[in-house]
Amino acid sequence: MTDFVSAEWVASQDEGIRIVDVRDAWEYDGLGHLPNAVSVPFDSFRADEHGAESDADAGEGMLPDKGDWAELLSEAGVSPESDIVAYDDHHGVFAARFLVTAELFGHDPDRLHLLDGDFSSWQLERETSSESPAVEPTDYEVTRPDSTPLVGPDAVADAADDPDAVLVDTREDGEYDEGHIPGAVLLDWRDLVDDETRGLLPKDEARSVLERAGIVPEKRVVLYCNTARRISHTYVVLRHLGFEQVDFYEGSLTEWEAQGRPLETN
Repeated sequence: MTDFVSAEWVASQDEGIRIVDVRDAWEYDGLGHLPNAVSVPFDSFRADEHGAESDADAGEGMLPDKGDWAELLSEAGVSPESDIVAYDDHHGVFAARFLVTAELFGHDPDRLHLLDGDFSSWQLERETSSESPAVEPTDYEVTRPDSTPLVGPDAVADAADDPDAVLVDTREDGEYDEGHIPGAVLLDWRDLVDDETRGLLPKDEARSVLERAGIVPEKRVVLYCNTARRISHTYVVLRHLGFEQVDFYEGSLTEWEAQGRPLETN
């Protein structure tokens, strides 16, 4: 399953891993990056708010077209057997989106890793590079898995009435108060981030934050936000903590509201 890895672990690896920097290209070029990291900017794998084109290969919600995704990973030198470590400079939320996209398009979750911390935390203690590594392109092929954590709006609506499930809104308090899916509990994704380390809270603290919101491993967890970026981070956290039943509403509020479905306000 997708997990968090420490800076020490990343620094100790040989060239068998592919490190992916999802910051903007100017940051990668101008501010430096982790040694041997390749640049795959967030905007390059993000469909616009209307989603991919509606054809046989179109992704759900904000997922990119699968052919575009395969081409992007091929150019980055990623193969289906690659171990990938992704990072950004925003506490991991953009990097998590990359990893969740990879999982949904069939990359082995056990080979997907989120740097615990971000570029700023790495830069404080470790060497960075201004040199782009030589990359040998691959012929990456997408093989969609038989099952994924993706759920649609009807399943989301049902979860709110299911005593064995908890529907989770990962946005900010103000956004939640203005309108949320009926029955959802609030968990700002940043509540699981340590402001000092810029990485994940210690596991016991993270579990306590989740439990206070009613999010426990015994229940099926259904996640949404606005455009499926913030839930990507929460999804990785929950899987890292051993939660087995985590559903991912890719359409999130963008789709929910477009369909004219109801909202609650506080």
